[in-house]
Amino acid sequence: QVQLVESGGGLVQAGGSLGLSCAASGRTFDMYSIAWFRQAPGKERELVAGVSWNGQTYHGDSVKGRFTISRDNAKNTEYLQMNSLKPEDTAVYYCAARYGSLSSSPGRYDYWGQGTQVTVSS
Repeated sequence: QVQLVESGGGLVQAGGSLGLSCAASGRTFDMYSIAWFRQAPGKERELVAGVSWNGQTYHGDSVKGRFTISRDNAKNTEYLQMNSLKPEDTAVYYCAARYGSLSSSPGRYDYWGQGTQVTVSS
């Protein structure tokens, strides 16, 4: 059974930092891209960052320079380091995996984690 388990969310003041982890299990993820999405109340789920199956990384414009994504294939774990957090970063953060390249479309992902809440206070 495939599982993606996120951890590391919480409450932080603006300007602070948080680190998220996504631990994948249940299959081999060598050919899978793993991404972080977020969804704020009343908004669509958006792609934040991801690591493609071939190691290429992507960071969305709204987080570029503040968030850093990385992946440890030996541990089947992906990390999202979030610095200089802003109130507008407040959302539920999800990790997701899909076979092949990264996609900005949530519907193209095969597996999802349960989500972790990130709240940034002003």
